Amino acid sequence: MLARAFLDVGYRVAIANSRHPRTLRDVIAPLGPRIVPLWATDAAAQADVAILAFPYAPHHTLPAAELAGKVVLDNNNYMPWRDGNFPTVDSGAVTVHELRQAQLPGAKLAKAFSHIQFHGLQHVRKPGDELPALVRLARPTGAADRVALSVWSDFPETLPVVTRLYDELGFDTVVAGPLSESWRVGPGTPAWNASLVGQSHADLVSNIRAAHRHHQ
Repeated sequence: MLARAFLDVGYRVAIANSRHPRTLRDVIAPLGPRIVPLWATDAAAQADVAILAFPYAPHHTLPAAELAGKVVLDNNNYMPWRDGNFPTVDSGAVTVHELRQAQLPGAKLAKAFSHIQFHGLQHVRKPGDELPALVRLARPTGAADRVALSVWSDFPETLPVVTRLYDELGFDTVVAGPLSESWRVGPGTPAWNASLVGQSHADLVSNIRAAHRHHQ
């Protein structure tokens, strides 16, 4: 869904998985000629901005050399029922995004696009409800009902990059804090619970402040 959204605003997109690029043919076929399948190392080497769209796991070997110095967006969330429990995350000592940053020590990681849903509403009541929230909630710059998304990073230089991408896709930005606080928009938090219907800049700030550790 993110690939399609970036294609729609004019970006060229490369996509990779942990297997051969040919395994992505069916995925990219409906998306047109501006998306190409690559090996992960090649995609990382060619990227201006990289997006990690898969859960954190401690055994992952990522293309760290190819991503060194680059802005890397992680839209992952900590979901123990899906990924298993990580004791250091459960204790509050670290977040999964700090662990991911450790896997990419030369990259500039930001948690982004993590509380916008890529599916429609469960109960369709009006036209458009079936669209992914990333599309359904997008609004032009300056719209009174524009939804905000958060960005979390230990690198200030990632913030204007994410802000530009959010704006191009139809969202305002809340610059929220470091990776150590990124749990505040994870599953079960007020910000997460509002993600299907969206939240204004002021509401997102309020929801971030209202988060408690037991939500993680």
